[in-house]
Amino acid sequence: MGRFALQRVLQGLVVIVGVTIVVFVVTRLIGDPVALMLPLEATAEERAAFAGALGLDEPIIVQFFEFVRGAVRLDFGESLWQGRPAFEIILEVLPRTVMLVLAGLGLAFVLAVPVGIFAARRPGSWVDRSLVGGSLLGLSVPQFWLGLMLILLFGVTLKWLPTSGSGTFLHLVLPALTLALPAFGRLTMMVRSSMIDELHAAYIETARAKGMPEWRTVFVHAFRNASNPVATLTGWELIRAIAGYSVVVETVFAWPGIGFMAIQAIQQQDLILLQAIVFVVAVIVVIVNLALDFVYKLIDPRIQFV
Repeated sequence: MGRFALQRVLQGLVVIVGVTIVVFVVTRLIGDPVALMLPLEATAEERAAFAGALGLDEPIIVQFFEFVRGAVRLDFGESLWQGRPAFEIILEVLPRTVMLVLAGLGLAFVLAVPVGIFAARRPGSWVDRSLVGGSLLGLSVPQFWLGLMLILLFGVTLKWLPTSGSGTFLHLVLPALTLALPAFGRLTMMVRSSMIDELHAAYIETARAKGMPEWRTVFVHAFRNASNPVATLTGWELIRAIAGYSVVVETVFAWPGIGFMAIQAIQQQDLILLQAIVFVVAVIVVIVNLALDFVYKLIDPRIQFV
């Protein structure tokens, strides 16, 4: 176990280093922060002095190692746009993204498990076909379009829910629903597929023949053995939500999370804040992947780490 954990941590560090190099290079290509922050009439001497203050007059390799040294200490420098420490800004917005992702994926998981099991117990029936069709529909709808339709229906037409910002539970409802629907479709299909295989296994038939209650047979024995692929997909949905889907949802609903902040950093050509955001997200992805490996062990103690 200890050796496996060490290997996974080292692999995660390699991923973080790779992502850091790519982001550092790309952020140097998206624009010139000196030209952005200074007025057009700034002199060459003023531009040179400003670049020197930011360390942008140093060779690229020196700038990179300075960034890495600061990242280890969680000191990414000050945002060019807001004039505050970048990590301080991230700490303000990250909890909102975490709350949104957990609400959306939590809702998707809670609904997908019983729906997937219900469909798996009646494969080929009209109920099963209806649920599969609904899941595929949820997978096919683009999230930005879904978000706009929810805003139009519940915010503009019915006026039941706020359409942007944060602050109350009602502000969370529409973004969470937008994030949950595609994940619900994928999780439902995975639960259904895994449970169909397990419900026709010999040990399930034996348990039923011995008179075991159906709920215990399905939820305790069959679902536990079907949980590993479901856990894998859930972890993947969590990673995709934090690193990708949340950007779309937060932008549509002006939800002040880390994804919305990343878009603003790009628009403002704030390479310092953008580097910090991507570095933090990469670390979160590595941690989630590492935690998922140990979730497998909790679900199925027979798994051996090598």
